[in-house]
Amino acid sequence: MLEAARAAFGDRLDLAVAYAEMLITDGVLRGLIGPREAPRIWERHLINCAVVSEKIRIGASVIDVGSGAGLPGIVLAVARPDLSITLVEPLARRTAFLSEAVTALGLEATVTVVRGRAEDIAGGPPAAADVVTARAVAPLDRLAGWCLPLAAVGGRLLALKGASAAEEVAEHRAAVARLGGSEPVVSRCGVDLIDPPTTVVEIVRERVVMPARSKPATAAGDSGRKAGRSGGRGSGQRRTRRG
Repeated sequence: MLEAARAAFGDRLDLAVAYAEMLITDGVLRGLIGPREAPRIWERHLINCAVVSEKIRIGASVIDVGSGAGLPGIVLAVARPDLSITLVEPLARRTAFLSEAVTALGLEATVTVVRGRAEDIAGGPPAAADVVTARAVAPLDRLAGWCLPLAAVGGRLLALKGASAAEEVAEHRAAVARLGGSEPVVSRCGVDLIDPPTTVVEIVRERVVMPARSKPATAAGDSGRKAGRSGGRGSGQRRTRRG
């Protein structure tokens, strides 16, 4: 495993070791990863994420959606200092850990932490990215809906998936097409480094899909909405985020 780690991280292996220590100590205490993950932190998490960098060109901009404890976003930042990475995470306790990790590892020049949901930051900032990554976030149809709007046209979504990736593609390819994505392609990264290799579903954002316009309201419908605003169940409600 040491040789695989060296191959994945090169001369930045010391940084990867420091991040691994944060995950198996503070990360476990704060509930960001399960205690059973600590013994397999390298093969299941760090190397598993680092090998995805083989699909990302030099100098690319990356948005990592649902970063959690920084997988794969921080791992990619450690392995590839040439990348400009934005970590998007809605929960405050997770963004606090991400910010602490970025500072502790000296990644401030290349990594930005944004607290929010993917659908709330679409349209920027940050600007549309060359690559959007996500790991264990949602089924492919929902994931494409959240992530493709964050990619530039011609940019790609790289979704880290499990053994059922092909089944997900078969089930959701029509939804992906409606969202402006290409035919999803399943590939494997790190074939010579880890067993099993990392499964990635790759989708190119081919076009911008505009939201459907709602039909003009009738007089009766309009008055009904006004009544709802003035005293209905939804009056004055605001969506809040839990942290």
